[in-house]
Amino acid sequence: MASPSQAGVGAGSGAATLRPAAHQGTVVAVLSLAAFMAGLDLFVVNVAFDEIGRDLGTASISDLSWVLNAYAVAYAAFLVPFGRLADRHGRKATFLLGLGTFTLASVACAAAPGVWWLVAARTVQAIGAAALTPASLGLLLTAVAPQRRAAAVRIWAASGAVAAAFGPVVGGVLVQVSWHWAFLINLPIGLLALLTAVLRVPDSRDDATAAPDLLGAALLAVAVAAVALGLVKGPTWDWTSTASLSTFAVAAVCSLAFVLRSRRHPAPILESALLRVSSFAWTNVAMLVFSAAFAAQLLATILWMQQIWGYSVLRSGLAVAPGPLMVPVFAVVAQVAARRWNPGVIAGLGSALFGLGGLLVLASVGAEPAYAARLLPGWLVGGAGVGLALPTLLAAGTAGLPPHRVTTGSAVVSMTRQIGTVLGVSILVAVLGAPTDDDGARTAFVHGWTAGVVLALVGALAALPIRAGQPRTREPVGS
Repeated sequence: MASPSQAGVGAGSGAATLRPAAHQGTVVAVLSLAAFMAGLDLFVVNVAFDEIGRDLGTASISDLSWVLNAYAVAYAAFLVPFGRLADRHGRKATFLLGLGTFTLASVACAAAPGVWWLVAARTVQAIGAAALTPASLGLLLTAVAPQRRAAAVRIWAASGAVAAAFGPVVGGVLVQVSWHWAFLINLPIGLLALLTAVLRVPDSRDDATAAPDLLGAALLAVAVAAVALGLVKGPTWDWTSTASLSTFAVAAVCSLAFVLRSRRHPAPILESALLRVSSFAWTNVAMLVFSAAFAAQLLATILWMQQIWGYSVLRSGLAVAPGPLMVPVFAVVAQVAARRWNPGVIAGLGSALFGLGGLLVLASVGAEPAYAARLLPGWLVGGAGVGLALPTLLAAGTAGLPPHRVTTGSAVVSMTRQIGTVLGVSILVAVLGAPTDDDGARTAFVHGWTAGVVLALVGALAALPIRAGQPRTREPVGS
């Protein structure tokens, strides 16, 4: 697997026969379209969150949180295994299987009669996304001529930024009709991408790749899901109840089993040798905490506008959009700044800016709607922080690794990002609880924003030790 930060990394073994330039353009388009679908869905669901709850007859934010968390848990757990399966058994077959699964699961999401049916369908949807994402980039790297590869990867990576920018607006428009359309929109796009991929995308594989650790993936999924369950149900169950303590105990046991299995398996989800690279270890810590802060702040902001200010889904989608639009702008700033400063400084500054944005919102926002004066300034500052921090962390995670560990390292950073998302949503749900009046709801949201600010500042501190491209290990990274 690879990441946007690997634009200059070679395609590796098993490269496909290169197609003519016109066909290469089609390949880039269809693979980027698939990545766009996976990214768009995340932001659409955030905007549709409250509407889904009303339509499915549940006001429990702890139950609804699984519409987001189930997707992130499954995606995080299976991203690395599906990347290795794609390398070993064929990237095109894995891509088509993942895209088909994602598309059909999207239809199942739209048809879900209840919240737990929707959660189940979202889990299957995430497994499809975990298959199509690494396979799509692997196919891209092997199908495009070397001189065009960096530009192709930038286009592929930009599809995620475009999805982030337009997801809230698209979601708002679709949910105005029905939240079901937030998922049904994937059907025509998915079918078009499937047909084009079958006809135009060449296959590639690497038979030397070891079989992935699927049991390790399952252990990781159970561990993360158990932590999330304990957090979102803690206020209801009581933190010291048997149910809460048992849930966290399951998380601890599965985490320990995951670590022990990772040490013995020939192709583990997380290679212990990678963690001995100082920049890699600190990048994952910073990514985990920053992603938790981002997920908590995003959902808190959307729910505040919809539940406290009474904004419609469309209006809240339009209100959210300016923040993501800042991301590509400041990603360019981060790229320029990287010529002079260590990535830890840039990522730390970005995370701190994101926290500052949350503080500005906390200091100014009130019960009466005042978007332009009270919420927008902090939201723009936060978007600038994301633009500095997120691309820098994605790039820094692999900068200090030897070439034969770059793809795996990149996948682990992406996995950490998803786990952080689960933790952020779960922490917000735990903080919000179930307020009984408007004053209680507003206070709960203030506490939620405060938790996001604290997480962002911790992420800034965690980013500071990251250095540019110099492995710091006590022993060499294994081969």
